Amino acid sequence: MHFLPLPLLSLISAALGSPAAGIDNSRYAAEVRDVVMGRAAPEAPSGNYAPANVDCPQERPTVRGAGTLSQSEQDWLRNRRNKTIDPMVQFLRNSGLTDFDAAGYVTSHAQNFSIVPNIGIAVSGGGYRALMNGAGFIAAADSRVPGSTDKGGIGGLLQASTYLAGLSGGGWLVGSIFANNFSTVVQLRDGYDGSSLWQFSNSIFQGPKGKGLSIVNTVEYWDDVLDQVDDKRNAGYDASITDYWGRTLSYQLINAPDGGPSYTFSSIADAPNFSSADTPMPILVSDERRPNTEVVSLNSTVLEFNPWEIGSHDPTIFGFVPTRYVGSNFTAGSISEGGHCVRGFDSYSYVMGTSSSLFNAFLLQNLSSPDVPDVVTNAITSILTRIGNDNDDVAAWTPNPFFGYNNDTNANAGDHQLTLVDGGMDLQNIPLHPLIQPVRAVDVIFAVDSSADTTTYFPNGTALRATYDRSLTDIANGTAFPAVPDAETFINLGLNKRPTFFGCDASAFSNASHVPPLIVYVPNAPYTAASNVSTFDPAYPDEQRNSIIKNGYNVATMGNGTVDSGWTACVACAVLRRSLDRTRTAISPTCQSCFSRYCWNGTTDSTPVGSYEPTPILQIDALSWGVSVRGGAAAGVVYGVAGLVALSLVF
Repeated sequence: MHFLPLPLLSLISAALGSPAAGIDNSRYAAEVRDVVMGRAAPEAPSGNYAPANVDCPQERPTVRGAGTLSQSEQDWLRNRRNKTIDPMVQFLRNSGLTDFDAAGYVTSHAQNFSIVPNIGIAVSGGGYRALMNGAGFIAAADSRVPGSTDKGGIGGLLQASTYLAGLSGGGWLVGSIFANNFSTVVQLRDGYDGSSLWQFSNSIFQGPKGKGLSIVNTVEYWDDVLDQVDDKRNAGYDASITDYWGRTLSYQLINAPDGGPSYTFSSIADAPNFSSADTPMPILVSDERRPNTEVVSLNSTVLEFNPWEIGSHDPTIFGFVPTRYVGSNFTAGSISEGGHCVRGFDSYSYVMGTSSSLFNAFLLQNLSSPDVPDVVTNAITSILTRIGNDNDDVAAWTPNPFFGYNNDTNANAGDHQLTLVDGGMDLQNIPLHPLIQPVRAVDVIFAVDSSADTTTYFPNGTALRATYDRSLTDIANGTAFPAVPDAETFINLGLNKRPTFFGCDASAFSNASHVPPLIVYVPNAPYTAASNVSTFDPAYPDEQRNSIIKNGYNVATMGNGTVDSGWTACVACAVLRRSLDRTRTAISPTCQSCFSRYCWNGTTDSTPVGSYEPTPILQIDALSWGVSVRGGAAAGVVYGVAGLVALSLVF
């Protein structure tokens, strides 16, 4: 068993620990002010949750083909790629890669973005488990988090990234970060005075317990949610269970009165820090469910939501509509001359709810809770009566923005409703799809996997394998992806307990139309906490939340280099690999050693696996809440072996 050295433990505790008593509250007041001034905004013209008619702009919105990136993204990329240079250079300098001048290499090619590495981060679904574990990775990659750039850290990787994608629970994380001024995980976790932000100890069925920006009691909370959804329905739009789910979720994720019912996803495009390309580009993912079907398979269309557009690169829809005007009545790709435009349909909460519509069932299962008033139960039951139980997991996007568009390939072209579901329903529980598109030319993707594939709620590579399997079918449209082994191999070779690189050898894609990104697979594993909580656990005490976030930080850094002191250098090698291949630059001995240790070399071991019960990689916190690493409910407190050392790990 490995033990973190005491100075390092205190460093991590300082960076990720709960605020100490005596902190100057004026600083928090200033942070509240800054958040309110610079984040996603309440741009719905109705002033509430309902979409509203507006005059169309002079250049009327249309659906564009997906053969290229939007002009908005292309313009933004020219600025963003340039702004990744300095943080990338600093990250490489801090990496400990001593036998290759990586910083000099990037600097010398700084004006050639066909050479400079293009980085993406993808955070999987998995409910609050995915949010918290993913938050640990993002905290570790964020140079603003104290200690993240010290030896053993990967701080700066976030600032050097071009894209940040999330799905379902990972989408809550990405959505919350951008809804709150690209705040650090530490800021989000600690919240602000009077805010219910990231206060998971009260479930969404109870509502927030704070005051100030939050409402006071459960009855008023549910009354407000009901009124918000009624605003949308009374404006003439269909309401689905996803509306209720998304609205309740936003009270915990958006630091605004009543969870920001008028906040829109497209407003991110106008946020100063995003429009000036000082942050990565956020992308959320959802799946389309075809008409008259209940199964979402690998040949289902995958849609993405970004600040400018909603649509798909798949050959089915193969088109994108402006996010800001998605509620408008498009037919065959355009709005009729006499038709009006609609804004506000892209409610921030509805986008996050759509990407996580699996949790509609989570809401339905708790309708009998005494916290949910009868009036809300009746409203949701009436929706179920109308749509049927088979449709309780859908988000109804009506009118369908792709109505009459690409009729020959688009299965939903004849339906006035675009039916979307949780982005992980097709088993692609890591949002890789937007990042592997050749038009985005991403070189490396850090794939953070918090899936619950095993009976003990740990991942076994199913999400990666689903994306690989899909790449072999027609719907992939020629998009390549590295080979991935079976679940048994992941477990038997320990690939789901440590980071693994897939697709290291670019020559393996000589017959493909392009070389796909190298995948750095970062699976949830028990470092310092029993992080394998159930996807459907509704509430988490602050101590448990903090412990799981810190575990994710340790997963990302391999215990700040405790498990492998060369891990940060290996991350640098992964970032550089595709670029070095393109320039035919020799791989340094350090990077050769890293690739030998972390690249999957094609070895398989398909021996059947029983129950997967991993042992802790470091030392479990003195207080580890929730599900035992070995499965089942933890029986009270789990104590570490060395009391003093373990206690210093507690937030």
